Amino acid sequence: MAIAETSNLTPELTAIQTEVEGYARGYGLDFYPTIFELIDADQLNAIAARGGFPTRYPHWRFGMEYEQLSKGYNYGLQKIYEMVINNNPCYAYLMRCNGLIDQKLVMAHVYGHCDFFKNNQWFAHTSRKMMDEMANHGSRIRRYMDEFGVEKVEDFVDACLSVEDLIDIHSPFIRRREEKSRYDFSGLVKETDKKSPARFESKDYMDRFINPRTLNSTLEDSDDAEPPITKIPERPERDVMLFILENAPLNSWQADVLSIIRDESYYFAPQAQTKIMNEGWASYWHSTIMIRQGLTAADVINYCDHHSGTLASSPTQLNPYKVGIELFRNIEDRWNRGAFGADYENCDDHAAQMNWNTDAGLGREKIFEVRRIHNDLTFIDEFLTLDFVREHRLFRFGYNERSDVYEIESREFPKVKQQLLNSLTNRGRPMITVVDGNYRNRGELYLEHRFSGVELQLDYARDTLENLQRLWGRPVHLETRLENASAVLSYDGSEHEFEAGDPVELADEVEEAF
Repeated sequence: MAIAETSNLTPELTAIQTEVEGYARGYGLDFYPTIFELIDADQLNAIAARGGFPTRYPHWRFGMEYEQLSKGYNYGLQKIYEMVINNNPCYAYLMRCNGLIDQKLVMAHVYGHCDFFKNNQWFAHTSRKMMDEMANHGSRIRRYMDEFGVEKVEDFVDACLSVEDLIDIHSPFIRRREEKSRYDFSGLVKETDKKSPARFESKDYMDRFINPRTLNSTLEDSDDAEPPITKIPERPERDVMLFILENAPLNSWQADVLSIIRDESYYFAPQAQTKIMNEGWASYWHSTIMIRQGLTAADVINYCDHHSGTLASSPTQLNPYKVGIELFRNIEDRWNRGAFGADYENCDDHAAQMNWNTDAGLGREKIFEVRRIHNDLTFIDEFLTLDFVREHRLFRFGYNERSDVYEIESREFPKVKQQLLNSLTNRGRPMITVVDGNYRNRGELYLEHRFSGVELQLDYARDTLENLQRLWGRPVHLETRLENASAVLSYDGSEHEFEAGDPVELADEVEEAF
């Protein structure tokens, strides 16, 4: 058993790490080498404000998040027990002021996260050297700040961050475009065109900066031949950031900054897609390891106090730790009892289903399979059951305009499940696609909001349109639905416009969901 080299753990904590890692591997957890850093509360808040990367690019947003975390800790409102980074090796931070039992609990929790990062398919395409890449991103943006000015670069970063959610989260797994081999240079130099200068290999959206057209370059086609007219894009494009990179009039440093923000968005996307599963899996294993092997009689009260605080339920907010661990336990119990399959599902006797037990003993194998292939959306869709909703008293809530408060609307299983699925679809963000990059034949950008029952928040939509217009350089339009009628929001760089359309009938499934 190999322990990753640690930087500043005490001998006592190093021994605890060795002990906990042995327990974790004994249960079949598989993870990259893990490096623990022992830091104080202020350092942990500073790192957490940067998303866990201390060398990330500078931005005022991180300062605001640090102030919020710092005040929450100082006022006793919140406390960060651990932070772990999806990397190879994994990096985890321990708070220096925690007691030894807390440190052991945190290490067990971290190894659950590390196993999830390495083996869950939704993290398969993320960079495993992101700690180094973040440092590289930071140095590049700092260099641009030195060259062009802090305020200018920071303002542009603001515009990029406002659209960081406008990516295609499924594109790493679905081939949207024809793939080209990195060693295929046939498209770069045409054999029939001896006068054309050599071209360097580059990504599509960086080609016009790496291989600019020169005054003496020759045209591939004859002067009198008109190029074919094609729609841009040919089909709706969900990766709005990529479309802007490829088509907006950005200079080289702006394109580089936008590509940095986009790369980081894709890195963080799986964490938002698997929040319930990831925290549930880590909580499941820290509780299993601590209860079965990690506790002495003197530690039980302290452990139970902190564990119960982590899993505490709230009447106003869903706790991903609680939902995740309970659903994993429910799956393990059902597959241990054989409570699945056609015979179980077709049984009409509820009492027989509740007492169903074939001693299948497949629970541990099943939860490892679930950990490997699912994300939060499919996890809830596949394994949330009526009995689980009743046992944990889940409900659907909504805003009552008459009483001016949020209240329970329904406890019906289909409606509870549908609202939970709606909140997890596309990470709870609106789904925006590029429909036309040459709207009205004026080079204007036309976007469409794929309405799923929830209207856009207009102040957010207007601010985002302003930043999109700044990146695109031409007027920007967004088609959406407001008050059951189609509408188009527009911004031309100076003023906003609103164009109301015809009423639209809600689809049956949307009406059912709401």
